[in-house]
Amino acid sequence: MEQDTGEEGRIPTVGVVVARTGRLARLGDPLAYVMELVGPKLRGRVRLVSRDSRSTAEGARRAVRELVRDEGARMVVTLAGTEVLPAVADSCEEAGVPCLSSTFPWQVYFYGRGATEERPFRWTYHFCWGLDDIAETFADLWEAAGAGPDRAVGCLWNDGPQGAWSRHTAHGFLPAARARGYRLVDPAGYREPSAGFDGPGGTLAAFREAGVDVVTSAATGADLALFRRQAAAYGLRPRLITCSRWLAYPPAATAAGEPAQADVGTLVYWTPDHPYRSSLDGMTAAELAEAYERATGNRWLQPLGLAYALFEVAFHALSAATDPTDPPSVAAALGATRLDTMAGPLDWTSGPVPNVATVPLSGGQWQRGRTHPYELVVVDPRNVPGLRAGGELVRPGGG
Repeated sequence: MEQDTGEEGRIPTVGVVVARTGRLARLGDPLAYVMELVGPKLRGRVRLVSRDSRSTAEGARRAVRELVRDEGARMVVTLAGTEVLPAVADSCEEAGVPCLSSTFPWQVYFYGRGATEERPFRWTYHFCWGLDDIAETFADLWEAAGAGPDRAVGCLWNDGPQGAWSRHTAHGFLPAARARGYRLVDPAGYREPSAGFDGPGGTLAAFREAGVDVVTSAATGADLALFRRQAAAYGLRPRLITCSRWLAYPPAATAAGEPAQADVGTLVYWTPDHPYRSSLDGMTAAELAEAYERATGNRWLQPLGLAYALFEVAFHALSAATDPTDPPSVAAALGATRLDTMAGPLDWTSGPVPNVATVPLSGGQWQRGRTHPYELVVVDPRNVPGLRAGGELVRPGGG
């Protein structure tokens, strides 16, 4: 989608890298929809142009080159993708073009791309939660399920970047969970997609031997569904499973009739009930979710709020910059941004590290619903002022 302003050069261009084809195409839906929604609100002030990342790192790099070279983009925004998002940010850093991104734990974004507090990025900025925030949120859910400190928590982590960063002893999930007193049982990481977890000396055997009562993961839906089937056959029935990653999305039915998310605890960063509204026109979170469902016929998605905030912050930075056509001026404006957005209050002046603003997390669970077979219910809203719980945590099977 492109906005034709007829005033080339005077109105700054924001390039949008979004997956429209390939394995991440579904993850690109929120960003593509929000771009269409906010386009008319920004017409005459900002020109929006998009390129397909094709769900690959090379496609993402090509998209950035085209947006900068062919469209004159003064800023680039993007969401999602373990390989795609860093490729977009790194390409912008190399090209000297300000970039704004989200939906990627900030430690992976910052340290994983080689920055330090002493040597931060010059052009690339990000807002998200951290791996430590996920660990704290999940630990709260474990305790709500009756699994207090000193209990064994089984880690279902892969052998790729997701697992490596979860295990990271300085910046990962592991140290934050251990600081809460939990004993983490981490067998060898599995290769995605998993061929199984029930072999001799495998994950399930390690969990049983250690007396695992709770399982935490960052698995795909397919791998988590496989684990749950094999765990049940193995006689392992944890009191709670917590999982992040794609499990924040509405579930799809499996061959067995139940989604992988059923009764799974997960992170919650945006819902129609969050007390957030747009800095562009006052649209509320509830109104955004309703508009998406009406336009697409699909259920609302958590990334909608973050996608919307990308454009809010981009517009704010371009408006606040001394010269919106000058990259250093735009980057400086991004780094000084403090703004109440559809994703909540974002503040780059007090982030945990330079270039980063954080998003608070609540604890949620996929429970049997009234409108849909399973719905995401906020069960622990304590970290978001004004957000109310939609229910209490339930044990698997409804107990």
